[in-house]
Amino acid sequence: MDDDERKRVRAEFDDVVNVTPARLEKWLDTDESKSVGDKDGGGESTGHQSGRHIVRILRAERGELSDADYAHMRKVVGYVHRHTAQRPHGDVEHTPWRYSLLNWGHDPL
Repeated sequence: MDDDERKRVRAEFDDVVNVTPARLEKWLDTDESKSVGDKDGGGESTGHQSGRHIVRILRAERGELSDADYAHMRKVVGYVHRHTAQRPHGDVEHTPWRYSLLNWGHDPL
């Protein structure tokens, strides 16, 4: 991946990830965070794993990020765009929809 592509991916990631690493880390420790998402084999959900990866990305220096980190940033951007397009009607504050997005570093509120 060239530098221009890395900059583009990082800019898109920064646009959709709107929670701080500290807030995301705190959120990931909640029961609500652990209650949502696809859990292969009953373990940690995909979104919860993603949240831990996002925290590492947000805390890393840009030069420390690998191609795998940039691939994950692309995945986060795609997930947030797809999931926000499925916003349910009404108050979403205490919904699995919002909790899933929070696991991926995005608070729609």
